[in-house]
This record gives sequence, structure tokens and C-alpha cells, in this order.
Amino acid sequence: MRTDELDYDLPPEAIAQVPIEPRDAARLLVDLGTGHPPGHRHVSDLADLLDPGDLLVLNTTRVLPARVAVTRTTGGAGEVLLLEERDDRWWEALCRPARRMRPGDVVDAVGGGLSFLVGEDVGEGRKLVRPDSDGGLLDALERAGEMPLPPYITERLDDPERYQTVFAERPASAAAPTAGLHLTTRVFDRLAARGVATAHVELVVGLDTFRPLSTERVEDHAIHTERYHVADETWDAVLRTRSDGGRVVAVGTTSVRALESRAARGERSGRTDLFITPGFHFAVVDRMMTNFHLPRTSLLALVEAFVGPRWRELYSLALDDGYRFLSFGDAMLLTRADPPTDAPTDAIGQGS
Repeated sequence: MRTDELDYDLPPEAIAQVPIEPRDAARLLVDLGTGHPPGHRHVSDLADLLDPGDLLVLNTTRVLPARVAVTRTTGGAGEVLLLEERDDRWWEALCRPARRMRPGDVVDAVGGGLSFLVGEDVGEGRKLVRPDSDGGLLDALERAGEMPLPPYITERLDDPERYQTVFAERPASAAAPTAGLHLTTRVFDRLAARGVATAHVELVVGLDTFRPLSTERVEDHAIHTERYHVADETWDAVLRTRSDGGRVVAVGTTSVRALESRAARGERSGRTDLFITPGFHFAVVDRMMTNFHLPRTSLLALVEAFVGPRWRELYSLALDDGYRFLSFGDAMLLTRADPPTDAPTDAIGQGS
């Protein structure tokens, strides 16, 4: 597939700069499949759009306040944005200005109590850094760090918790699983009363998820690996739901990747480089709730793989009708174009 086939015109005024209040007041464009006109609802109506016996799957990762203003060894200003911790206690990070942070330099957080030893370049603008903090790193980041909002959000976020889902657990990600930002306790109560179960996965979101594709062919893009975990309890619920005729509804592209990675790899935990592009055969997910995505991204490639080229009609309708786009914007509820393949049942209990 050519990357320019994932292009569309996104007017700047369509990009949501602040989250809507309350969360579940976000609009929801409901895709009913080929040949059926979509519906216009709100996230607060989600329980009415699912059936008893369906399973809603959530990515519980929590965003780190990982953007840290630093003072360089020369006294100049800089920034370290932590992306992911490696097994050797080094972190991959984006450093600015990159050329003026050299291996062996130690830069100090402006907020105090935290410094970074700069290591080697690892490509694509990334460096290794090793944090040194007074007390735990998470506490130090809470004091000295800020939320790593996407660059297209230029308004200040007054409440950092609005860039976290209400069900977030382990701090690990460099970006939020944004489809989940709309969900509230009220929505979950209505889902439970409707007979819709929920289950959790974890996929640690990296910034590459949101970066534009840089290759002419979508399939030539090298996607970075991300950590995922799909517990046996969740996988049991998935298989039971499908066996009983229910639908697996993933909240966000990251939940889709976690579930389909477990199906493909047969492992409950690990690193996945699963790149879902048109022609991919979904083994697990029947419906997906997702935000509207940037042009020419791997996220939009996943959406095309899920619903086919009709995403263009849905996006065009949403733009014409004033839907809000990207991280703080509105959402869609999509129905997969093709029937599922058989999910592997022997994956339960395997992996680490």
C-alpha cells in the first residue's frame, strides 16, 4: 500500500486542544458496516451500542510525566523526554538540543532531585540516558517532569490527570491510550448493568505510534517494538466471549495490538513489533473504539486494515459535521469489515 493512500486534509481548527468535560460527553461516530449509514451518538451512550455478552478490553497503561526540563553542563537549557526503560537500567530518550548533549555529559533537572547521564546515540534521534534521583524515579518525575503531550496540542493542560484514563494503573508510557480518555465510572456502571464485561491488557505506548510514516510504501516502515501483557484471565475472557457468540470490543489501537499480538505469538507477555496493515487477518477483535488519527500514520493503516477504505467516508463525514480530532478529540466505534479468523486456543498458559 502506498503511504499517500493514508493521506487526508486535516484542518488545524479540527484538532482538539483541550479535553471535553465531562469525559463521556465526547461525540461517537458509530460505524454500522458497509452499506449502512453511520450514527451520531456520544460516548455516554456506549452501553446502548453493545450487547449483553460483549467484552470491552482496556489498555491500563499510565503515562509518565516524562518530559523533563534540564540544565546542560554549559549552563544552557535543554530537555530530556524519557521513552522507555531498558533491561540494563538505561532509558531510551529524546534529548534537545541533541547535538549539544554528548556521551558522558550529566544534565540536571530544573526541578531538582534528578539528573541524567547521557549515553550513546541509538538512532532516529534517540539517545540512551541513565537517571539518578533522590529517592524513587517516579517520585522525582512527579516533582520535575511534565506530561509529554503531543506536539499538535499547544494549549496548556491545567489538570495532568486529563491525559490519564480513569482506569490507568502502572506508570510506563510516553503517550496516553487516548480512546480510553473518554470513559468514566458512569459509563462502566451502565456497561455492567447491560451485561457487558470488561477486561484489561497493557501495551506500553511509545511516541513512534503517532509519528508519520516516512516510507513510500506502508509495509516498508520499521515499527518499533513495544511491551505488552495480556493476562491469562483476560485471554480466558476473550475466548469465552467468542465461544458464547459475543463480540470482543477493543478500546484503542493499542488494545488491538496487544490482543492480536497474544493471538499471533502465543505468549502472554513480551515485546511486539506487530504492524497491522491492510490485508492483516484479525484473530480476536470484532469492534474497535478509537479516536481520529493523524494522516500517514501506522494508526490509520490499522484502521484501514480493520474497516477497509470506507474510513475515508467516515473521516470526511466527521470533518463536515464538526467532530474534534486527535488525542483530545471525539471517537468512533468501528465494526470490522471481515469475519474473524480462529484465535489460537493453545496460547493460554504459555509465555512469561
